[in-house]
Amino acid sequence: MHALTFSRFGASDVLEYIEIPDPTPKPDEILLEMKAIGLNFADVYRRRGDYHLKGTPPYIAGYEGAGIVKASNHADFKVGDRVAFADVPFANAELVAVPLAHAIPLPEEIPFETAAALLLQGLTAHYLASDSHTTQHGETALVHAAAGGVGQLLVQIAKLQGARVLGLVSSPEKKNAAMEAGAENVFLYSENWVELTKQATAGRGVDVVYESVGSTLMESFAATCECGQVVFYGFSGGNPPHIDPRFLMDSSKTLSGGDLWSYLVSKEERVRRAHCLFDWVREGRLRLASPTMFALKDGAKAHEFLESRKSTGKIVLIP
Repeated sequence: MHALTFSRFGASDVLEYIEIPDPTPKPDEILLEMKAIGLNFADVYRRRGDYHLKGTPPYIAGYEGAGIVKASNHADFKVGDRVAFADVPFANAELVAVPLAHAIPLPEEIPFETAAALLLQGLTAHYLASDSHTTQHGETALVHAAAGGVGQLLVQIAKLQGARVLGLVSSPEKKNAAMEAGAENVFLYSENWVELTKQATAGRGVDVVYESVGSTLMESFAATCECGQVVFYGFSGGNPPHIDPRFLMDSSKTLSGGDLWSYLVSKEERVRRAHCLFDWVREGRLRLASPTMFALKDGAKAHEFLESRKSTGKIVLIP
C-alpha cells in the first residue's frame, strides 16, 4: 500500500508518499480500505515533534478517517461495511488496521468525506461545549479561530445549547465563514478584540472563551467576565504564557484544559458521541462547510495549505 510518511522534525521535516507493507490486523482489529482521511493541526504538531511518537521512522501521521471493511473476523463487522474512526493512528494510508473498540459504524446517509471532515473536530467541539464547560442557555461564549474546522462546529454546538456566540478570525474572508456558522459578532485578531468583546457584552465580558491559539491566553482572560472560564485546548499560534494561580484567585476566573482522549474512553462513548453528531447532521442542525480535497499523494501540499491559515473548514485527503 501507499502512505504519507515523515521522518524528520522541525525546519527539515520531509513528507513523502511512499509504498510500504500492508498492515497486519491483530485479533481485535479489522482492516479498513480508506475512502477519506481527515487532516488536522495535530498532524502538523506530530510532524514538528511537539507530540510524542511511537516506533521508528518513517512515521505515518493521521488519526481520523472513514472507509469500508476489507478484512474482518468479527461478527460485528463484515467485509463491505462502512466504518469511521476518530482516534486510530497511521491513518494517512490506503489501508488502516482499526481496533474494534475504535470502529464507529457509519450510517449510509453520511458520506465518507463528511465523516472524515466531522468526527475528530466534531467530537472535540462536542466535549468542549458539553464537558470542559457545560454551556448554559443565556451564556455568551467567545470562540477562537471561529472559521476553522473545530471553530465552526463549536459555534454551532454552543448555539444549539442556547449560548450567544462571538467569534475571532484572522481575515475578513474568514469572518464571513464564522458568521455563516452562526456567530453573532466576529472580530479580527488585528483589531482590539478584547475591547470589542467587552463592548458586545455591555462591559461584562464573556462567560467562557475557547482558546486554541495559545499565545493569546492572557487576552482571553481579559475578555472573560468575573467568575468566567477559559478552556485551553490548542496552541496553533505558539505556546501560552505561564499562569500564576494567584491571578486566577484574584479574578475568580478558571483555566481548564481539554483533551479529547480523556473523553473517548470506551467504544460506547465513541459511538454515542459520534451518532449525536450524525443525528444533528441528518436533521440539518449541524452544517459542515464543503471540505477542501487533496489527493493523499499530494499530502505535503495539504499540510502547507493548512499551515498557511488560508483554509476555512476541513481539509480531507483522498487515497
